[in-house]
Amino acid sequence: MPKVELHIHLEGSIPPEALWELVKKYKGTEEVRSIEELKNKFKYTDFPHFIETWVWKNRFIKEYDDFTLIAEEAAKKLISQNIKYIEMFYSPPDFMNRGLEPQKITEAVYNGINKYKNEITINLVADLVRDFGAKKAQVTLDKINEVKSFGVIGIGIGGSEHAFPPGIYKDVFESARNMGFHTSAHAGEAAGAESIWGAIRDLKVDRIGHGTRAFEDPALVEYLADNKIPVEMCPISNVRTGVVPSIEKHPVKDYYDKGLMVFVNTDDPEMFNNSMVDEYTACINNLGFDMNGIKNLALNAVRSAWCDENKKASLVTGINNYYKSYNF
Repeated sequence: MPKVELHIHLEGSIPPEALWELVKKYKGTEEVRSIEELKNKFKYTDFPHFIETWVWKNRFIKEYDDFTLIAEEAAKKLISQNIKYIEMFYSPPDFMNRGLEPQKITEAVYNGINKYKNEITINLVADLVRDFGAKKAQVTLDKINEVKSFGVIGIGIGGSEHAFPPGIYKDVFESARNMGFHTSAHAGEAAGAESIWGAIRDLKVDRIGHGTRAFEDPALVEYLADNKIPVEMCPISNVRTGVVPSIEKHPVKDYYDKGLMVFVNTDDPEMFNNSMVDEYTACINNLGFDMNGIKNLALNAVRSAWCDENKKASLVTGINNYYKSYNF
């Protein structure tokens, strides 16, 4: 099936072979001595441990050419899975303390993905990374605004949600909207329902990233359903980081049944060893979705995308044709 993914991080999508080349380039082989050891690093006890591993992995991305490499290799891997449209987070603030400028990072990423523009459409969403505070987020936003022509259509905040509540970034998100950016925020992953309310009320986001713990407040679930606020759900990611205890316990099917605008995504596929096929398979085998439900999840992603209507129509046609060809 032609697929759409709206919650995926570039730095979490580096194929192991490409990351291993960077580890060798920057003399990290004393820490991980083989590609097998590298793969084994990506197992987590909880969400903070995942963040620690994320920071560790980013130590091997030091030059603009590294961004072009990882963007190119990630694009090739996504194309191989018949993913047709992506809105991809990338995180310039994580690298600014190394003297790398957001503008040049953006251009380097664009140069990598642009090589495959005829096979996949990848638009960029700049993650302002909440861990660095609102002042740095505004600085990053201003710099990103200078290079939005390189396919940057939105902004978001990932990182340590449990330590940095959404309200801190209210003015930054207002500024982003005034610049013409779409907005999303990670919420309800490492913090509870109050974090999702904050993203809605303070940040006025277009979409919620994760939203896993919305069930903690039934009024919130009802609000999300009534207002059709898109929720970028990442079931396997949530299991890998311990946000939910097992795939069977993930709330995506309950939210779907209650009418929420939910769809599934991989989040960090090369750090969680998952793919969109795995996500849809888990939805069928473990969460009670049938093939019509999978189609609706896929169409919800298209409806929630920030691309133009012509692109959406093309994506819908591709999904419908797939279903017709197999008589689902």
